Amino acid sequence: MEATAEPVLYQKLLLWEQSLESEEEEEEVSEPLVSDPWKPQDSSGKEIGARPGRWAKLVAALLLLAVGFSLAVWQLRTRGSSTDTLSSVAPPSSGHSHHPGIYHHGAIISPAATCSRLGQELFLAGGNVVDAGVAAALCLAVVHPHATGLGATFWGLFYNSSSGNSTALTPGPVQTLVPGLGLPSALPALHLLHTHFGRLPWPRLLVGPITLAQEGFLVDTHLARALAAQGTKGLCPLLCHNDGNPLNYGDRGINQKLAAVLRRTKHTPTPDFAGDVLLSLLARDLGLEGPSAKPMPTLEPALQLPSAEGILFTTPSPSAGPELLALLEAALQPKGHSLDPCPPPLQAPETPTTSVLATVDSSGSVLLLISSLNSSFGSRHLSPSTGVLLSNLVSKSAISTWACPLILRGPDDTEVDVLGLMVSGTPAVARVTTHALLSHLAGPQTQAQPQHQHQAQQGSTESPSVCGQGTMVQVAAHAEHAHVSSVPNGCCPFQGF
Repeated sequence: MEATAEPVLYQKLLLWEQSLESEEEEEEVSEPLVSDPWKPQDSSGKEIGARPGRWAKLVAALLLLAVGFSLAVWQLRTRGSSTDTLSSVAPPSSGHSHHPGIYHHGAIISPAATCSRLGQELFLAGGNVVDAGVAAALCLAVVHPHATGLGATFWGLFYNSSSGNSTALTPGPVQTLVPGLGLPSALPALHLLHTHFGRLPWPRLLVGPITLAQEGFLVDTHLARALAAQGTKGLCPLLCHNDGNPLNYGDRGINQKLAAVLRRTKHTPTPDFAGDVLLSLLARDLGLEGPSAKPMPTLEPALQLPSAEGILFTTPSPSAGPELLALLEAALQPKGHSLDPCPPPLQAPETPTTSVLATVDSSGSVLLLISSLNSSFGSRHLSPSTGVLLSNLVSKSAISTWACPLILRGPDDTEVDVLGLMVSGTPAVARVTTHALLSHLAGPQTQAQPQHQHQAQQGSTESPSVCGQGTMVQVAAHAEHAHVSSVPNGCCPFQGF
């Protein structure tokens, strides 16, 4: 007589943590679904040597699980080691959002969306405000040749929140390559700034600009308008179609010669060598045995003006910095803020074309960079060996009409807030900057004039007004956040993280 099959008991699948009191009950009413996997059994539960199916499937499943886990770990490690992609190093979501222009860690604002994104990428790769700003400046040298470039003159103002020091980047005395052509100082100036204050390796900053110059960039509205207004004389074939007509908005521009120059400067050990790479090629183009002068950019302490509102920093002469501080010193007397109406426009034969950008982090470090070829497209002399447009900035007095960055650090006895301002596109830069700062200090009530009101989308942070047809960029560190805005609102794309 055959034995009656016994009922099969299945172990409970517990979806919560067991209490100590339930352990004895579990032992009494259950047994494993699969007994010792190393002892094969028949369907009645008796041990035999011919049915490995159940435990073999279990072992196979465990092996597949182990392989999948190993692949996941390898993928995470690979992503974590990369600094060239934004997604691999993006910080986790904080769980809340801010108004546009307010970020937890750092931000950049510039005239070109492509260059603002590049600055953000350098931030995310572990760079600081100097890395992001210098990389964006080199990017603008590629995509905005009407306003800046390797042939331009640069001024800068850097506030280091760690040390509390503010440093001015100055281009040195105005010099010429040949009559009418300004001596380029952009490469040694930017390399000098990065050497002293940057964090990432110099070659890392050049990756994005080289790629844009070599593979092409899209012509934006700023460049398209400049080409439509100025024509293409001296700019072909760089910025022209085959028929000689200028590139239009959305067309692709390529500058292979400029890409080659930037590649050659990737491994230059000092700022002097970076400048020499370009100068040797320019001298050959101009038929010179060698340049008669070399650029002499310097880093020096910024000018300071202590006041009840904090300490004001700006750049020294021959920029408009001294004029700016004189105007502010007169306005910030104990009698109160003297908020004069916007200054009347000056009669100037031509307003210099400038390019401004700014970076800020939530700790309060700020970098302001302003550059110019003097006129739109500078001298319109395009170097065939380098793809660089040379400036026609040959006069010392011309600089004071556009170079005027300003940083305000709040009083030491309060939460240290930092504000950075730059104005471009107006011949009365110092006076307009003064009005903008006083408007900011006076508070929201001064924003009521509709003709001067331009609110940035920054929540409770008020954006000062700007006089005339100029453009102003503003960055600030406030309440452990980085703020960026522009006047007119939306004229300068910004990015942050």
